[in-house]
Amino acid sequence: MIPFELVDIGKFFDAELAWENLPFILEGLPMTIAVAFAGMAMGLILGFFLAIGRSSRFFLLRLPARFYISFMRGTPILVFLFILYQGLPVVQIRLDAFTCAVLAFGLNSAAYIAEVNRGALNSIAYGQWESSYALGLNYWQTLTRVIVPQAARVAMPPLTNVFLDLVKATSLAAVITVPEMFQKAQIVAGRTFDSMTMYITVALVYWPLCIIISYFQERLEKRFSRYIN
Repeated sequence: MIPFELVDIGKFFDAELAWENLPFILEGLPMTIAVAFAGMAMGLILGFFLAIGRSSRFFLLRLPARFYISFMRGTPILVFLFILYQGLPVVQIRLDAFTCAVLAFGLNSAAYIAEVNRGALNSIAYGQWESSYALGLNYWQTLTRVIVPQAARVAMPPLTNVFLDLVKATSLAAVITVPEMFQKAQIVAGRTFDSMTMYITVALVYWPLCIIISYFQERLEKRFSRYIN
């Protein structure tokens, strides 16, 4: 075991090199945010319909939704990044790296969002469905005007957690050359031969970014807690 006092921190992290290259790494921040937001938007739309299908009484709607959710939650995002970016050209379908990343993250996050939405929908008392039907509302009117507004308040905190995980997962997009922060760090690491410094630097950028997201998550939880409790 190496005594702590014998460890030369300078060999692991060059603060001057990190500071010099921080602006270049931060150039990838807008792309990181763009991929995360676009993937989340796609996931929210697809996840809504998956949740409806998963909660449906009809077997033909429930089974495909259940299969999709199980499959996406049980397979790595990295696999789909390669399938979309390197596999689709085999069948003459070519998409740019950004589009492939958004599709991969959107399709994957939709499975988790669907489960969040399903739990939120199930948290609303069935009596509200019955009351709405008694007032003459049909299924979709009841769902969109009565159930979803209440379920959205319940789903908001866990959906923020999904987005937080998505922001961190965008670093995987570097493998298909999406110019986000981690890919920028890899470029500098290859140029300076100091991988440790660059990876620690990009980690120190992700950290406050996730802290900011967590802060807004806590604000949202406090704001909507009066509707949940």
